[in-house]
Amino acid sequence: MATTTEELEKRREAARLGGGEKRIAAQHAKGRLTARERLSVLLDAGSFEEYDMFVEHNCADFGMAEQRVPGDGVVTGSGTINGRLVYVFAQDFTVFGGSLSERHAQKICKVMDMAMKVGAPVIGLNDSGGARIQEGVASLAGYAEVFQRNVLASGVIPQISLIMGPCAGGAVYSPAMTDFIFMVKDSSYMFVTGPDVVRTVTNEVVTQEELGGAVTHTTKSGVADVAFENDIDALLATREFFDFLPLSNRHDLPQRPCEDAWDRAEDSLDTLVPPSAATPYDMHELIRKVADEGDFFELQPAHAANIITGFCRIEGRTVGVVANQPTVLAGVLDIASSKKAARFVRFCDAFDIPILTFVDVPGFLPGVAQEHNGIIKNGAKLLFAYAEATVPKITVITRKAYGGAYDVMSSKHLRGDLNYAWPTAEIAVMGAKGAVEIIFRGKTPEEIAARTAEYEERFANPFVAASKGFIDDVIMPHSTRRRVAMGLRKLRDKQLENPWKKHDNIPL
Repeated sequence: MATTTEELEKRREAARLGGGEKRIAAQHAKGRLTARERLSVLLDAGSFEEYDMFVEHNCADFGMAEQRVPGDGVVTGSGTINGRLVYVFAQDFTVFGGSLSERHAQKICKVMDMAMKVGAPVIGLNDSGGARIQEGVASLAGYAEVFQRNVLASGVIPQISLIMGPCAGGAVYSPAMTDFIFMVKDSSYMFVTGPDVVRTVTNEVVTQEELGGAVTHTTKSGVADVAFENDIDALLATREFFDFLPLSNRHDLPQRPCEDAWDRAEDSLDTLVPPSAATPYDMHELIRKVADEGDFFELQPAHAANIITGFCRIEGRTVGVVANQPTVLAGVLDIASSKKAARFVRFCDAFDIPILTFVDVPGFLPGVAQEHNGIIKNGAKLLFAYAEATVPKITVITRKAYGGAYDVMSSKHLRGDLNYAWPTAEIAVMGAKGAVEIIFRGKTPEEIAARTAEYEERFANPFVAASKGFIDDVIMPHSTRRRVAMGLRKLRDKQLENPWKKHDNIPL
């Protein structure tokens, strides 16, 4: 028995060592943690239970039969984050560059299957050179097996991807189908084809960082959600973020004790909206003053910043927040912001997370580039997402709500449950000046000015919409938290079902 115990410990030690001390040192020299070190930061101490520690690849070509490392380049298992179950896989760059083999993929698929069975999120830590070339099509088949599970798990369990090193070629499509992607600055990158292929095919000279680095994907492309300074920051933020999410679509929302009074008044909100309609203000201030203890986890803060998306808590329960941001492009809806918000709304709806919408939107962004790049279809994505959502929806219009953008932003007509407006709200087809210039085309400047003042008095307020029942109440800004908290309580047992269908056909 002693010999058997010694053998087990010896084999475990070999597996824990991965690619060996030299490669671990090389990983550390790049400012990156190893796969096991990352899991020790991500998971509660002592909670990790590893699966398939002794799995080895089954490839005999190109001298691979003599190169076998237990674990085969990925560490898989389950653990807890703040006491809540999670399944994880962490690719080990010290073993064959973290490249994906058939067995490597099978290990990932096994934890994904387990997560689906029991109803728990999956967090993947990606750090891989791509498909293991020596295995040829078997490694490609492995990727496709993972992709299929990503699709089946979508909307059933939350899926989070942390890109903590290279992620290139076909490997990028698994993270792309997960719900959230976090990256590490100057350390991680994602692209379908690398800089060398780009230079050969298109003659464009670009670095890895410019082509697919963390800053690129969290600002320009919108592929990733947040870029962090280093591995530790990314892992600790993931622990914080995980606490907002339910374990699956059949679990209740997590709830934490909250000492922040639900009916707390915020008198400063009464002066948040400036007297001039052209003066911007920061919508973050409103979100943080309504949220429990000012805590707000923003997603994609650097991409399409004219709309804000993220999670807060009210009375200790998770709420998804969507808000126009007047300090960026006056809060206008464009292609990027519509896609960003639509995906977020659909995630919230899939996991029964109530949606709180703050509206200050002058309309959709005009322009040739917007039209030619499909603002119609892309704007319709956000419209579709809100209209399809059956979760509790509370909307607060703070200032402008003009044109089709008023409709799109969770209006009463898209089954908004509670739609409030501040006294500063203006709900109309368009701004007074533009409307008057169309209605009274050809009139003198003096007549236009007089008619503009008349239009503003008639429509630049929330009471016309309120008189038609499109707004449930005009509320004082300082009471926003109280009204939202009360509304969420009432809507907790809301039941609403869409007509049966195999699935919808969102305007992609």
